[in-house]
Amino acid sequence: MASDLIDACVPAAGTEDAMTRLRADDVLVVTTGQQPGLFASPLYAVYKALSAAALADLLTRRWQRPVVPLFWLAGDDHDFAEANHAAWFAADGTLTSWSLRERAPDAPLTPMYREPLGPEISEGLDTLEASLPASEFSGETMAWLRSHYRPDATVAQGYAGAMAELLAPFGIVCFDSTHQAVKRRAIPLMMKAVGLAQDLDRDLARRAADLTAAGADPKVPVGDGATLVMMESAQGRDRLVVDGTEVATRRGHQHFTLDALQTLAAEAPERFSPNVLLRPVVESALLPTVGYVAGPGELRYFPLADPLYQRLRVPQQPAIPRWSGLVVERRVDRVLDKFGASLDQLTEANQALEARLVRSHMPPEITDAVASLQQAIDEGYDVLLDQGSRLDSTMAKPVEGSRRQALAAVDHIEKRLRGHLKQREATELKQIGHAREAVLPDGKPQERVVTVATFRARYGDEFLTSVAAEITAWYDAALEGEPVPS
Repeated sequence: MASDLIDACVPAAGTEDAMTRLRADDVLVVTTGQQPGLFASPLYAVYKALSAAALADLLTRRWQRPVVPLFWLAGDDHDFAEANHAAWFAADGTLTSWSLRERAPDAPLTPMYREPLGPEISEGLDTLEASLPASEFSGETMAWLRSHYRPDATVAQGYAGAMAELLAPFGIVCFDSTHQAVKRRAIPLMMKAVGLAQDLDRDLARRAADLTAAGADPKVPVGDGATLVMMESAQGRDRLVVDGTEVATRRGHQHFTLDALQTLAAEAPERFSPNVLLRPVVESALLPTVGYVAGPGELRYFPLADPLYQRLRVPQQPAIPRWSGLVVERRVDRVLDKFGASLDQLTEANQALEARLVRSHMPPEITDAVASLQQAIDEGYDVLLDQGSRLDSTMAKPVEGSRRQALAAVDHIEKRLRGHLKQREATELKQIGHAREAVLPDGKPQERVVTVATFRARYGDEFLTSVAAEITAWYDAALEGEPVPS
C-alpha cells in the first residue's frame, strides 16, 4: 500500500500489527465502509467491519500472504438526516432516541467531515448515559463515546475516532477518505470520470436497462447527464453535471470548462469526492483491494458500476455479502419460552402472535359454539337460498343479506369476548410487544436502528467478540471448498 496513504489510517491502539502488514509489498486489503453516524451507529456498520475482518483473516490463512481489513470512513457524505441521530434500548427495554439539530431544506449540504457536533452533543451523551442500564460496562462505554464525540469535533471525527478504537482489537484499520493524501491520489481518476461523463452516463443507462429487464433494478438514477463527481461550493457538496461544453454544479449553477475544473482540482483536491457508484472504483484504484464487503443495498447497485471499471481501466474487486444478524437477549427468550413461540412467530406481521394468544385463552366451549353457529347458519341459509329461489327468483338477494347479518352478529359477539380477554391479558400482550420491539424496533431490522452502545453497555467487549466468532464461522462455512486462487 502506498506510503502516503498509510497516513490516512486513523491511529488506534491495537492496530500496530495491521499497520505493519499494510506496509508490506505483497499486502492485500478487504474493504468495507459507512458514512458517519452518532454513537457508532447503526449497528450494521460494525457488522460490516467485522465481516471484513473475518474475510481478511480467512484469506490470509488460505493464501499465506497479508490481507488487512480496512474500514473506509465516508466523511464526505452530506446526508445529515442520516447522521444526526442515534437510537438504543433503555434500561427498561424501551427504544430511546436522540437527535442533533435539523438541517433546513435550503441549507448548504455540508459534508460530515466539516459538520460540527457542537455543544448539544453533550446533551445527547447525557441522555444516553441516563437511560442505559447500570452495569459494570456502562461506564467504560460512555467514556469511549465521550472521548470521541466532543463538542469541538465534527460528526465525521467523532465517528472515526469511536470506530477506530472499537474495531482496533479485531485488527481493523479505519481509513479516512477525506485525508489530503487520499484526495490527491483520487483526483486524476475523478477528473478522468468528469472528462468521460457523457460516455459513462450512456454506459450506465444501458447497464441499468439491462439489469432492470433481468429483474435486478439497481434503483440508482442514471442517464440524466450528471457526472459521478461531487464538488464542495457555497451550496455545500454539489453534483457536477454536464452543461453543453462545460461542467456545472447542479445546485449552485457554477460553470467551469474542463481545463478550469482540472486546475481547481489540482489546487484544492479536498473539495472533490466520488459519488456512491464511483467510490468503490476509487477504492480499487487506490488500494490493493481483493474484496468489497457490501450490504444488501450496495449489492443491488454494485453490478451497475461494471462499465465504470471497464472504461476507467480499473480492476474490479468482487462484492461480497456482509454478515447480518439479530441479537436476541434473554428477556426475549423468556417471553418466547413463556408462550411457546418461535422467533419467526414473534416477527410475523399484523401481530399474529397476539391474536393466537387471545384465541388460545378463549374457552373451548365458546370457540366450539361460535364454529357450530357459523356452520349452522351457512347450512341453513344454503337450504333457504336453494329452496326459496325455486319458489321466488327474487329471494336470492334478501337471503344472502340476511345470512351476512346473522354471521356478522356471531362475529360481533366473538369480538366482544376477545376484547374482554385482551383487557385481562394486557400484561401478557405487553410482554410480547416489548419482545417484538427488541428485535424489530420501530418495525425495522434491529441492526439498522440501534447503536452498538446498546449491547456494549450491557455485555462489554464480549458482545463484539461473540459476534466476530459467529461471523467467522459463517464465512468459513460459506467458502468451504472454494478453490484457492493460484
